[in-house]
Amino acid sequence: MSFQTILQTLVDGCGGGVGAALMGTDGIPIDQALARTEAARTLEEEFGAAGVEFGRILDEIRKASDALGGGALRETVVMLARFSLVLHAVDDDYFIVLALLPDGNLGKARYLIRRHLPAIREEF
Repeated sequence: MSFQTILQTLVDGCGGGVGAALMGTDGIPIDQALARTEAARTLEEEFGAAGVEFGRILDEIRKASDALGGGALRETVVMLARFSLVLHAVDDDYFIVLALLPDGNLGKARYLIRRHLPAIREEF
């Protein structure tokens, strides 16, 4: 299964999914999938730029975790007014970001990411 197919499965399957991307820790998207909605079209332009910023935030979270002895960063959720973001580490160099509408199913989104993580890792 391709990255694009897996990401589209995440967006379509979680309820309220707007977009998903596989990104390097530098924030540059490797691949992405978007819902076929107006909300997704507005996000498309900003997804790559936001990825760079969230890549920096993840780096800072990793540094804080190291200072606390918390271990490797696995997942974080950022709740914003217009949507929520689930950021999940694939490995040390890549992460998945999944954007949901405020009424999206966050629990199902997190479950689907964990469920498809082995397939994403196999694609490398």
